[in-house]
Amino acid sequence: MAPISTRLVAVAVLSLWSCLTASAQSDTLVFKSGLSDYKLASHNNAPDIWVDSADFKGIRRAAGDLALDFGRVVGINGTVRLVDDSDIPSSPPSLIIAGAIGKSALIDDLVSAGKLKVSDIEGKWEAYTTAFVKSPLKGVPWALVVAGSDQRGTIFGLYDISEQIGVSPWYWWADVPPKRKINIWVQEKRKIQGSPSVKYRGFFINDEAPALTSWAEPRFKRTANGRPFTAEFYKLIFELCLRLRANYIWPAMWGSMFYVDSPENGPNADDYGVVIGTSHHEPMARAETEQQQKLEGPWDWIGNKKNITEFFREGAERAKDYDTLYTMGMRGAGDVESPTLTFESLEEILKVQQTILKDVMNVSDIGDVPQTWVLYKEVGRYYQAGMEVPDTVTLLWTDDNAGNLLRTPFINETDREAGAGVYYHFDYVGAPRSYKWINTIQLVKTWEQMHLAYEKGAREIWIANVGDLKPLEIPMTHFLDMAYDMSKHTTPDSTTEWIKRWAIREFGKPSIAEKTAQILNTYGKLIVRRKYELLSRQPFAYSVANYDEAERVIEEWSDLLDLAQGVYNGLPQETRTPFFEMVLHPVLAGKTVVELYIKTALNSWYYSQRRTSTDRLAKDVNDLFAQDAEITERYHSLEDGKWDPILNQTHIGYTFWNEPPANTMPNVSYHTTKNVPRSGIMGVSVQGSSKSSPGDPAPTLLPVDPYMPPSERRYLDIFTRDNGTFSYKITANTSYVTVSNSKGTLTAPGEKSDIRSRISVDWSRAPKGLSWVGLKVAAANGQATTAVLPVNKTSVPGKFHGYVESGGVVSIEAEHYADAEKKSGLSYTTVPHYGRTLSGVKLWPVTADSQTPSSAPKLTYSFHTFNSCNSARVMVFLGATLNHDPSRPLKYAFSIDGGDAVTVQPVPNTPMGSVPDGWEDAVIPGGWTSISTVKLSSGSHKLSLWLLEPGVIVQKLVIDVGGFKESSLGPLESYKI
Repeated sequence: MAPISTRLVAVAVLSLWSCLTASAQSDTLVFKSGLSDYKLASHNNAPDIWVDSADFKGIRRAAGDLALDFGRVVGINGTVRLVDDSDIPSSPPSLIIAGAIGKSALIDDLVSAGKLKVSDIEGKWEAYTTAFVKSPLKGVPWALVVAGSDQRGTIFGLYDISEQIGVSPWYWWADVPPKRKINIWVQEKRKIQGSPSVKYRGFFINDEAPALTSWAEPRFKRTANGRPFTAEFYKLIFELCLRLRANYIWPAMWGSMFYVDSPENGPNADDYGVVIGTSHHEPMARAETEQQQKLEGPWDWIGNKKNITEFFREGAERAKDYDTLYTMGMRGAGDVESPTLTFESLEEILKVQQTILKDVMNVSDIGDVPQTWVLYKEVGRYYQAGMEVPDTVTLLWTDDNAGNLLRTPFINETDREAGAGVYYHFDYVGAPRSYKWINTIQLVKTWEQMHLAYEKGAREIWIANVGDLKPLEIPMTHFLDMAYDMSKHTTPDSTTEWIKRWAIREFGKPSIAEKTAQILNTYGKLIVRRKYELLSRQPFAYSVANYDEAERVIEEWSDLLDLAQGVYNGLPQETRTPFFEMVLHPVLAGKTVVELYIKTALNSWYYSQRRTSTDRLAKDVNDLFAQDAEITERYHSLEDGKWDPILNQTHIGYTFWNEPPANTMPNVSYHTTKNVPRSGIMGVSVQGSSKSSPGDPAPTLLPVDPYMPPSERRYLDIFTRDNGTFSYKITANTSYVTVSNSKGTLTAPGEKSDIRSRISVDWSRAPKGLSWVGLKVAAANGQATTAVLPVNKTSVPGKFHGYVESGGVVSIEAEHYADAEKKSGLSYTTVPHYGRTLSGVKLWPVTADSQTPSSAPKLTYSFHTFNSCNSARVMVFLGATLNHDPSRPLKYAFSIDGGDAVTVQPVPNTPMGSVPDGWEDAVIPGGWTSISTVKLSSGSHKLSLWLLEPGVIVQKLVIDVGGFKESSLGPLESYKI
């Protein structure tokens, strides 16, 4: 096998070639008359599919799937015929010939006769060509030929036809309806699909209780072990795997034993053409449950070496006839750190395992046996301590269980024969909170991390933990599509383009592609801020006091739901089901849970203000809790209960890292007469204050100035503090300040117990500098209070262009720089929809070397402050990315007004396999916030920013000159002139 440095060059060339050929081709099939004279199928005819009787079982089986797919699309099934030289069937009306080069005489004869070109795929891994061939056989005028370089190459070619005619890989698992066709024609074209970008690509069914287990139990005959993951279950999994152009699976492991539960599982996987592995802590093709039930003695290498060695050998013997990628090494019992293992003992374990494999597989070169060692958690520290790992074992690096890579290959590791890969999480059980309910993945973040991993040389294995599989269809498909053909995912906007292609494939309406991309991109932004399971954690995720953050978040979710519901309403009835499952449900269910927690927080806030509407919010929380259950029931009722109870994972009421036994309503407060102040029924509160006047001291509003962010407003809330009715009137003591809802009547109980009065300033009439305006709120019963509004009429020099301080802060989205240099082949790129607010900006390309402020290109931001501050803060809001190369920790540098550059390392160093100090504070809200203190005078300024490592991705910059208020998302973007 060639060294990986050579292979990386070859892969790079192959990727470029694949990109060029793909862009130069279109699909081979068309569905309108006049584009081709060669009809493949119609409502009264479907093709024969000929496969050599000596060809791989997996090809013969996939041909059967394609035959059924024609039935799903045109209403009549194709016919699979197994042929040999002595029995060529009579000529059918239309014909597909499929086979693997060197295994199919049908294909080899076409090649020998010069009728089919295969030189550009022959000998490659999982490549195929699909070609229109005239006179392929005597009496056959034409055929559509699928020739694969190997078994899976041919299978992928057959499933490519299925996709072209309108059958989604998710036709069963997500109820995507086939796109009906009246006629299907073949064009006189040849399509070439080169080798996949990543050699082994797949998914791990994990954390499968209670949801997947409960769903499978009544549907599949239980195994002798009492488990529902039988051969019939795995047949559905294998087919999905191959339709997604993946080739590799880690089977379910919670109490399950893939090879033992159903003895057919191993042979079936091999017949399908699927590679089977085992998870990070299940070496030598043996399940964790086997460690507990089948091993004599404890799972302890130091104390039970002989029995464990035999246990390993039994695993290899059982799997030797199947396509297996062996997980190597060892971890402690129960998927925890071993108290006895050292890197020396792990070296010994690997040697023993390789000796067993070499013996059992009867190979002279152990590199011919696929193997991987998963550097999960503490295992990475053994490697860092100097452990020697054979080059024939793929190093499978991992993320932090939250989508942030812990490690990518070093330059000196790229020559390893077996290369490197990534084990990535879309589902997890563990700290800071388990997340197992529904999709909480920001797709563009996955792209950013996996593109980085790919460019760093992790191209041998990609495997994603998909938990119960069902709620994670979209991130799973996105991940596997990248692994299959990275040439379509090379730029930051490729995720949005992928969503559009995916939406058209699944829902059949190009008109909804843009809106679906908007929905999923927005959903990713909203969910990366806080996973649902973390919303019960204190302090609460979103501020009810500052920047109107909690209310703004509800508005964002409401707008998103309106958009998703509108697309759903415009779809044909049969397409609504998969759209609900994959798109509308996570938005609807997610919005419900987020609103539940926000209204719980607002309920507490209103209680402190003594509002009678405290009770209405308490009712809303109760109603939302009931609505959550109703939404789940709606999902479970789809397709006559096909998915009941796939979403029974608890998700409300977490109190520590793991799931609660049942969804639990949050505690809410209720208004009582004890809350009613002597000062009467009328209450007045101002933005950002939990106080209530009259009774509490007269309120002072947040200051207002001409340069407030466009969507920021000042307001008073007027409300009832007891049951009854009162009328009010608001009077300003100056004419340049006006208020909405300046008079009215409020009644409790009822919906009209609260009113918001927004404040407007006529800046053309306001005096320069700081003035104070009184807003008197008087009730007809004699109650009154006066709120004081600081009005600060400031002005910026006419030549300034940039962002202006308001409220003591300047806030700038990272992509809104004044200037971005290009230097020595380096530049900056915007990653649309990345992060918590708008986007991210990173150094490009990701293969760039470490930089210094003198070598890196510069970003420039213009801002103006009215206040001088000796301890101003430069706050840089970053992604949650980690130091994936410990020799090159993430760094950026900044300077103000051309001063000395300050270099900052935002993520602390940490031992390999560990997370850094402050990790929870970054991973919970979806990013690091790095703060530096500077001395800043008033006036116009230039902030220079250099990103010194390609892994640094900045989302927002805030200059705090004394006004920053605690919140999750920070202040709104400042006014720009």
